[in-house]
Amino acid sequence: MDTLLIRGGRSLNGEVSIAGAKNAALPEICAALLSAEPIKLVNVPSLKDVSTMLKLVTNMGVKAQIGEDQGAGKTLFLDASSINNPQAPYELVKTMRASVLALGPLLARCGHAKVSLPGGCAIGSRPVDQHLKGLHAMGARISVEHGYMIASLAPGLDRLHGARIATDMVTVTGTENFMMAAALAKGETVLENAAQEPEISDLAELLIAMGAKIEGHGTSQIHIQGVESLGGGRTQSGCRSH
Repeated sequence: MDTLLIRGGRSLNGEVSIAGAKNAALPEICAALLSAEPIKLVNVPSLKDVSTMLKLVTNMGVKAQIGEDQGAGKTLFLDASSINNPQAPYELVKTMRASVLALGPLLARCGHAKVSLPGGCAIGSRPVDQHLKGLHAMGARISVEHGYMIASLAPGLDRLHGARIATDMVTVTGTENFMMAAALAKGETVLENAAQEPEISDLAELLIAMGAKIEGHGTSQIHIQGVESLGGGRTQSGCRSH
């Protein structure tokens, strides 16, 4: 259909149920990788990217269960108590740019990760360079080999450490990646030029419910004080629509 014809002049009334936002759901699914305890997400939209992200984390060892409908979305129960394969292979993420969101949580929880570049593209085609820059400042060592980001901790480190990260541009997924990684890092991380989209606050509130110490989300400067471990959590209204 190339044309929509809309005739106005009539009052509107009634109610409609709206599923949560995909851009909030994807990082929240990745946040489950940070904890050995289960989390619950409510009102998650039934979309292809969500299904792909679930396949990605279950391939890593996460147990995922879809529960009852909540509004127009689904309820997800995620249990990452056992991560036995910290990798995001190209065949699972070739159509989804958000695959890079697994990098920060895997580094923070496991200390190493192998994540395909989004779409398998060259590093300069999409702004993953900002992700690498920030995680490097936190003590990660990342090389790009055959379309994959191969990440580990720098020699002598047993976990990521806090840092002041100022990205060259505002990046939503970069802010989310740094926030998740910093939640388990040693010391304080300060994110300058942070993204301020609603999904940033959604993710922060979930991380706080899991035990993270985060202040300033929703502004251009976010402070995260790392903790030893995170517990379970849930989103009260799910991945909210905006």
